[in-house]
Parts: sequence; structure tokens; C-alpha cells
Amino acid sequence: MIAVVLAVVALAWFAARRLTGEVSYQDLMAALSQMPWWAILAAIALTGISFAALTVYDFQALDFVERTVPRGMVALASFSAYAVGNTAGFGPLTAGAVRYRFYSPYGVEPDVIARIVVFASAAFGIGLTGVIGIGFLVAGDDFDSLSIAPVGLQILGGVITAALIGLWLGAGKGRSVTLFGYQVALPGRGLLIRQFLATSVDVAASAAVLWVLLPPGAIGLPTFIIIYSVAIGLGVLSHVPAGLGVFETVIFAALGPRVDVDQVLGALVLYRVIYHLVPLALAALILSALEVRRAAAAPMMAAALRGSTRLAPAVLGALAFAIAAIEIFSGVTPLSERSVAWLTDRVPLSLVEAATFFDSILSVLLLVIARGLVYRLDGAWWAALIIVPLSIVLSLVKSVALVEVALLSLLFVALLLSRRHFSRHASLLHQALTPNWVLAVATLLITAFALLFYAYQDVEYANDLWWQFEFDQNASRSLRAMLGVMMTATVVAALSLLRPVRERLAPPSEEDIKKALEIGRQQPRIESAFVAMGDKSVLFSEDGKAFIMYGRQGRSWVALSDPIGPREAWPSLIWRFVEMARAVGGRAVFYQAGPDALSLYADAGLSAFKLGEEARVYLPEFTLQGSRRANLRNCMNRSTRDGLTFTILSTAEIPAHLDELRAVSDAWMTYHNVREKRFSLGAFDPDYLYQTPIGILCQEGRIVAFASLLLTDHKVEASVDLMRFLPGSVHGVMETLLVHVILHFQSQGYEWFRMGMAPLSGLSDSAAAPIWHRVGRMVFDHGEWFYNFSGLRTFKAKFYPQWQPRYLVVSGGISPMLALADITVLISGGLKGVIGK
Repeated sequence: MIAVVLAVVALAWFAARRLTGEVSYQDLMAALSQMPWWAILAAIALTGISFAALTVYDFQALDFVERTVPRGMVALASFSAYAVGNTAGFGPLTAGAVRYRFYSPYGVEPDVIARIVVFASAAFGIGLTGVIGIGFLVAGDDFDSLSIAPVGLQILGGVITAALIGLWLGAGKGRSVTLFGYQVALPGRGLLIRQFLATSVDVAASAAVLWVLLPPGAIGLPTFIIIYSVAIGLGVLSHVPAGLGVFETVIFAALGPRVDVDQVLGALVLYRVIYHLVPLALAALILSALEVRRAAAAPMMAAALRGSTRLAPAVLGALAFAIAAIEIFSGVTPLSERSVAWLTDRVPLSLVEAATFFDSILSVLLLVIARGLVYRLDGAWWAALIIVPLSIVLSLVKSVALVEVALLSLLFVALLLSRRHFSRHASLLHQALTPNWVLAVATLLITAFALLFYAYQDVEYANDLWWQFEFDQNASRSLRAMLGVMMTATVVAALSLLRPVRERLAPPSEEDIKKALEIGRQQPRIESAFVAMGDKSVLFSEDGKAFIMYGRQGRSWVALSDPIGPREAWPSLIWRFVEMARAVGGRAVFYQAGPDALSLYADAGLSAFKLGEEARVYLPEFTLQGSRRANLRNCMNRSTRDGLTFTILSTAEIPAHLDELRAVSDAWMTYHNVREKRFSLGAFDPDYLYQTPIGILCQEGRIVAFASLLLTDHKVEASVDLMRFLPGSVHGVMETLLVHVILHFQSQGYEWFRMGMAPLSGLSDSAAAPIWHRVGRMVFDHGEWFYNFSGLRTFKAKFYPQWQPRYLVVSGGISPMLALADITVLISGGLKGVIGK
């Protein structure tokens, strides 16, 4: 995929180069210098209108999914997200991850945020298509530069318009339709109209940003809006970051016969600055202002501060990336005559040459630092704090670049104010580069080459160029700057590719297990007990106060539950685990993650998919009284008549009863024809059973059922793990055992009793739900032939628990399905266990 996109970038710039073959770099600079100030101010104002219209996407999406978020927070989230996304256009900085950081504190679930992202994307796509269709229908005659006959464009526009009208008529007050075999929920007609108007304003305003920068009267605004819409659509479909190259090529091809190409090129340069760079810089200014006022007590300010905390690294990383790109482009293009004249009498030539070369090296390093800033590395923050001031000095020396100096100064101040957000201790150079990041950097370097060849298209290459040192030898200076860029990029790539691979998959030592169990006993959650199985590796936090237990199957590195330990240790521990998996080409997975830490996983670039729901009984309110629990009360009464007695075996008493417990376990497994499970469940292993007490039911002195108990010193949560009973014993023995265990923990002052997860439970079958939900719901409803999903939930529902969602957290795409398959193999103890139960 990366190779295809890079090929598209290269072809786009090649086409753009052919279309601008008659325009020199000097012509471009002249066009920029002649741009009237009123046009620039108008473009800035129109940019504001476009971003205001973009906020409507989020407001409408939240209404559609019936969620409420403070309006000021929605506006801040939308502006910041689009400011970052329009410029960076890749991976962790955009779409769901950014929205999740803002909306999750207000109780918006991950699957609902996914629906918000789908709504916004679909709304933009449909609105953009509608603008194109209506434009072709009513203004097909104006596109004489295209090879398609006007009547063909009008027919195409009519078809598109008719399809959208049909969609609107079919929506009614809100219904679902079948598209490509899937049920798709539609908003009501009123919402569709409002969203189309918002998209039309957004597209028209953003098109007008570029239009006002073109010569007056060059082309009508309605016609240009259609051209712009097509260019934006093709840029999105190309998957090129920010549509770089693809967008420009379409604009050149459409406007070439109407407008001087040098004026089009100048307008495009200013458009990228005004519509992309200015909002990003403004977002950084807003975040800096929030940091200055973080002591403010107003509720709205507090909410804004929470949002800035989540987005500051992304915004500053994107700003650093954009500035690095500007620095690289500046190094490979000629100095202005004014700069040459000013530098000639004031700065030695050797300093100018050295400043240009070393600034190109620092620019590439800033690209690496930008990624580290996104991932909250303290090393990236310190490196930026050193490199940015150096770049300010070099920018002044090499070309008196005041705009670059201003942007670098803004970044430096924002970094100083945002120090608290960069607290992760991890290697900056030993980070595994993600495909999206590689794509963004490669796109930037291809663009730099295109600029170099464009700026010096009239200069014939000669080896002597490398050794010419004069103030007016711009080609030589730019060649050396490009060499510095490529050399540094090559070294960074080599360090990334040749770094040592450390899989750290050794089984845990006895000391590791004891340390992990001790940490777990001091925490309110009970998952730490599973580390005693010894089948999971352990990753401790740097301070040794928290850990993740994990296994590996295929490419999946699977952590069981959330991290165990103090909450403040979780973010860095999650990042370490994700990067450890990525470093060896694996995917990080968190199985049965709770809802409280999903924002931390989103920060690490992971997505959450609902697995099911866990049953939790609130012990202070549990009672056998009342008609709802009559069945449980009858089980207890029957067990008394049958002579069943309940006892707790302490860890010291377990060895004496081990053989009898084993007999019950073997009989149960033989009766059900199953193998021992692993990873997320305990097995009948003496070393594991000796760690916790066991609750037993006896009849006439013989054990007929038992359950290993999971508990901690905090007495907040308790649960059971291994539950076995003698086939053919008293009816309802498992319900009886569970009631005894619940009453025991209630008497001990525990707050919650966890009954485990009901897989695929609670997934929505709504037409508006994600495909993951609908497939899971279908399996839940009709998959009894290989697992009793609904029966398990029905059994647990007898205790009238509270249901809490549990998630599979992993990277997107098809990774959830692959990860779930790997987890199944892990739990079953291998592929043989999957096939043979």
C-alpha cells in the first residue's frame, strides 16, 4: 500500500512538473510578491468560515448518536482535530483518536465514537459528491477544458443529484437501508438537509480561500467550487497525506487554459499556508494559552484544559512536522535577492553555507522528534528544546527567514508551557516507525526533490556545482542542503532498521511471579492472580510498582486485562508494551480491557472493540429476599435439605484435599469432554491452586463441587476462577456454590463480586451499529452449536448483576479479527486445543 501511494505522489508531482514547465521559480516568487493584501485577509476570513462549518459535523454527529458534550468542548475538539488532520493527514493524529481524547471523558463509548467518525466521513463524502453533482448538472458547459462533453457531465450530474434526492426521500424521519448487503442507518431528512448545507458552506468557503488568491475574473466562483471539490475528492481517495501533489495536479490541469500557471502556483502556495499552516499554528497558540491559564477554576476552562492535555502532544508534533517540512523546502529553494543583498555585507559566506547545510540536517532530526512529541517522549521534548533554538539561529543566518523564526519561536514557547505532557521515558531513536509515518516522511522528501528540480530547471547539472561557494550560487547551496537531508534520513532509517530486536518472551521467574502477586494484593482488582499460572510473561513498570502480564501467539502480543498497579504508572507501561510489540513487527493487544483506561489506549494509537459484558454483583445490596431471587432462594433451601455444607479451605489446608479436588476436576472434564484452558483462565495446577483459598460444597463428608477464590487485601473485589463439580450430584449445585461464595464475601465486607464476562453480550444489532457489533450479535444469537453464548448470560443474569463492558483493544483494520483468533489459540493452549475443545 505504501509503495502504491508513493508511486501516486511521484506521478502527481511529475504531472504537475509537466503542467508548470514554462513557469520559472522567479515567476512564482514574482506572483507571490504581487498578491494583494486584501486577498490574503479575505482568504484568512474564509478559512475561519470553513472551520466554523466543520464544527457542525461534530454537533450533528453527536445529535445522531444521542450523546451530549459541552458545546465549547465540541468546538475546540473539532477545530483542533481538523487543524491537525488537514495538515498531517495521517494515523494517530486524526479522526477517532483525536475525538476519543475529547469525548471519552463525557461518557461517549468507543463504538459510539466510531459511529461519530463514520458519520463525519460519510457526511463529508456525500456532501462533496452532492456539490459536484449539482455543479455538473447546472454548469456542465463551463468545463470546456475537460475531455468529457458538457452533455456527459450534465448527465453524470443528474444521476448523482437524483441518487442523493432518492437517499433523502428514502430517509424519512430516520430509517435503515441496505447498501452492498449491509444495513446502514440513515439520519432523518432534516438532519440530512442541515448536514448538506454545512458541507456546502465548508466546501464553498475552503474553495473560496483559493479562489480569492487567483487573479480577479479568472474563473467564476461556482465553476471553481466544482473543480476544487473534484481535486479534494481525488486527494482523499489517493490516501496521500494532505493530498499533496494530487490536489495541485488537478487544479493545474483544470485552470491551465484559463489562468497563468505562475499565478495558479502562487495561489496554491498561499492556500497551503493559510488553510493548513495558519490553523495549525493557531491551535498551538490556543493550547499554549490554555496552559498559561491552567489554574483557572471556571468549568469551561477546566474542560478545555482536559482537552488540551489530550491533544497538546498531537498538535505540537504536527506543528513540528510542518515546520521541519518548511525548513527542508527552504533549504532546497533559492534565496531571495533581498536576502542575498542583506547577507552579503553582514555574514561571512562560510557561515551562510554551513548554516544551510546544518539546518537541513536539523530539519530531518525535527521530523524524528515530531513523532516522539506525538508519543509524549520526554527525550523528544528535551531534543526539541535543544534543536529548535539552534534552528532559529541557523534560519536567521542562512536566509533571514523571519516566518520560519516566528513559527519556531511559537513551537519553542508551546513546548516550554507543555512540559508536563511529555513524561514517557523511552528511546527516541529505537521507536518502530509506523507505515503512516514512513508514508508522510517519504511524501515530504519526494516533494522536496520536486521543488529542487523545479527551482533549478534551467540549470544544467555539472559536478562543479558541488564545489561552488558564492552568495549567488543558489543551486550549489540547495544541492548540498538536499544531500544533508538525504544523508540524515538514511542514517535515521538505518538506525531504525538495524536496531537490535528484543522479544523478551522468557517465562517469568519465581521472583517475578512473587513480585507481581505482591503488587496485585495491594490493588483493588483481582486479575493479578492469573500471573501465578506461570504461562504469561511479565513486563514491570520502570519503578517496579505496576506490571502487564502477556503472552504471544503469531504476531499478536496479548496483554491480559489492563495494567495492574497504581494508575499513574499505566500510561508509560501501555506505551512500552505497544512499542515492544511494534519493534518486532507485532501487534499489541489488550484482552478484556475495562472502560476506564480506553483514553490511554487511544493515546497509543489503538482502537477499542467491545467483546461483551462482565457481570458484577454489588454485595452491599445483594439479598435472597423478594420474588426476583426466588429461584436462588429455592436452590439454597434444597441444598440444605440435601445435606450440602459450604466450607472455605485456606491455602494451608488445600494440599491435604488435593487428591479429592483432582478427582472432582477430572470427572467434570471427562463429562464435558474438554481440555484445560489457559491464559485468561486458571487450570488445575497445584502451584496455582495453592495461591488462594478454595470454596467447597460437601455432601456426607465428600466434596461435590469447588471454586478457587480470587481476592486481594483491599476487599473491593472478589471472584471465582476454577469451578468444577461432580456430574450427577445435587441439581443446581453451581448456583448453590456461587450463592454461598457471594454471601461469604458479603459477610467479609467486600464491595463487588465479579462473575466473569459473557462474550458478545451487549453488542448492538442496530442498523447504525458498527459491523463488528452486528457480526458479534449474530454469532451471539445463532452460535449455540459451538458455544452457549446466550445461555451463559442467562445463567449469570439469575443473580441480577450490573453489566460492565469489556473490550478488545488493538490497532484497526483486520487486526481485531486476527488478534481474536490468536487469543483463542492462547486460551486453548494451542491449535490442537481449539480443534479438540
